[in-house]
Parts: sequence; C-alpha cells; structure tokens
Amino acid sequence: MRMVLKDIIDSQHDMQVVGVAKDGIEALEIIREKRPDVVTLDVEMPKMNGIETLKNIMGKFPTRVIMVSSLTEEGADITITALSIGAVDFLTKPSGSTSLSFREVSGTLIQKIRSAMSVDPEKLTVKPYVSRIKTSSKISLYERAVVIGASTGGPRSLDYIIPALPENFPAPIFLVQHMPPMFTKSLAMRLNSLSKLSVKEAEESEVVKKGVVYVAPGDFHMGVKADGNSVKIFLDKSEKINNVRPAVDFTLSKVAEIYKSNTVAVILTGMGKDGTKGAFKVKYYSGTVIVEDESTCVVYGMPRSVVDEGYADFVLPVHEIANKLVEII
Repeated sequence: MRMVLKDIIDSQHDMQVVGVAKDGIEALEIIREKRPDVVTLDVEMPKMNGIETLKNIMGKFPTRVIMVSSLTEEGADITITALSIGAVDFLTKPSGSTSLSFREVSGTLIQKIRSAMSVDPEKLTVKPYVSRIKTSSKISLYERAVVIGASTGGPRSLDYIIPALPENFPAPIFLVQHMPPMFTKSLAMRLNSLSKLSVKEAEESEVVKKGVVYVAPGDFHMGVKADGNSVKIFLDKSEKINNVRPAVDFTLSKVAEIYKSNTVAVILTGMGKDGTKGAFKVKYYSGTVIVEDESTCVVYGMPRSVVDEGYADFVLPVHEIANKLVEII
C-alpha cells in the first residue's frame, strides 16, 4: 500500500515522495530529516500509532498531515480526534486496513494534497482557547436559530465554539460539517462529550428543541419545516450542492425560510463557497451572519466568499464567536 501511494504521488509532475516509513517512529525520523510539505499518515501503524505520531509531529515540527483511515466506526472516531489535534484533512481507504484498491481514490488524494498546500502549518498548532461566557439568567422570548457551516479545519474551530456555549443557550443549533457518514456521528459524539449542550446527529422528523446541536448526517442535506406549532428536521438525498452533501447552503436556506430575521449564520474555515448563497438568504430575511476571521482559519475559503459578497455582519477570530452568539441570542 505504501508503494501504491508513492506511485500515485510520484506520477504528478510537481510532486515528489521524499520518504516512506513503515511505522510512526521511522516516520518521525524521516520528517525531522526531510521536512516534507505534506505527510500522509495511516491511523493504523505498528510501534507508534497514527494519533501518537501526529501528536509528536505537531509538537516538534508542525506539518500539513492528511490522515488515511478505514471507513469504520472506530476509524471515524480516531480520525475526528486527529483533526482536532491538527491534521488538515483525511482520506478513507476504499477497502480494509490494507487497501490494495487505493488507486480508486487516487484523484481525491492528489486533490487533498494540493489543497493542503494552501494551509499555513503554524495555524495547526494553536492551543485551544476556552472562552469565558458572560450569561444572563434571563432567556430571550424571541425564537432564534443558529446554523454553523464548516469544512476543512472545521472540527478544531468547533472545539472553540460548541463547548464554550452555556447549558441554557436558548436556541437550536444546526451544524453542517462536510464529512461522510459515520464521521459525522463521531463528530457529534465527541462534541457532546465536551459540551454542556446536547450534541447529536440529526434524525428524520425529530422535533427541534432549544439548546440542542443537530449535526447533519454524512451524505444527507439537513432541512427544517414547520409542523403545527413545532419545527421538525427533515433529511434530504437530493443532488449535491457545491459538490457536497450535506451542504451549508441547503440548511441555511431552509432555516432562514422558517426563522426569518431570527436566523444567525456562522461560516467557519473551509475551502470553496458553500454557505455564500445561504448567507444571502439569511440577509434577505434580515438575519445575522458571522464569519471566522482569516487569522484563525485553517483555510480562508468559505468565509472569504461570504465577506467578498458583503454578507458578513461580524468577522471574528474563532475564540470570540461563542461570546458573540450568546450576545446576539
């Protein structure tokens, strides 16, 4: 499998594999000596596993790392942890731990390596910052809703925001993170373990409640619809939007149609423009749009697009967003 990966990367005219390691300890030696631009790192390795190796890389010589993991529940849990530690992105193996059919995803691998090159490695090692939230015992009577959209670098930004929100947060939060099935479930479980709020993967037809974070399941768009006096979630398998499903644009559009001016959109780090059309819809209904500032973004793509279109009301570093949400809500 290492040879297959090497062949795929070396086939590119502007890429060269400078080292191949059979375990984490050997990898650290090669990285120390060669200082590569990007590292592909398997989750499952002898002597030192992927997570321990990643911690060492980020602690000693911050480097852009793409995790390679198996498409299993355990693999998803480990990958979410890796993204929180500082991995830029991840790629799932087409089959099994030793995936000899890896050439099936060669195009995706090359694309992710190219994308990783736009990331500043120094931004990957910022220590988590816990906001001190000033809360009021009074809960607003206004029905509001928050939509958070993120892509590359999202799990780390979410670590700053969701755990910092108070348990009496009086609005539902709809979270769209570009990830495949199983990985979104692992993300929800991890955030739930760190947060005062309840965080869960969204389910078809469940009634929306305040103080709950609903994570869009991988491969489903997440929307909301009015049902009598309540609002319910619906999951949608329609065409991909911006080449992704779930898409931030889909959720923002549906939420804005229900909550109108009481919609608050938060666009975090990520590549591309997903969230821009949704931000337009929020502004159309006189809602509020917050974007993550370039200084804390792993990739300043999605936020930049919203700012360039003039839809952003607040542009904030990630550690100030939770406080702003509490203030607005």
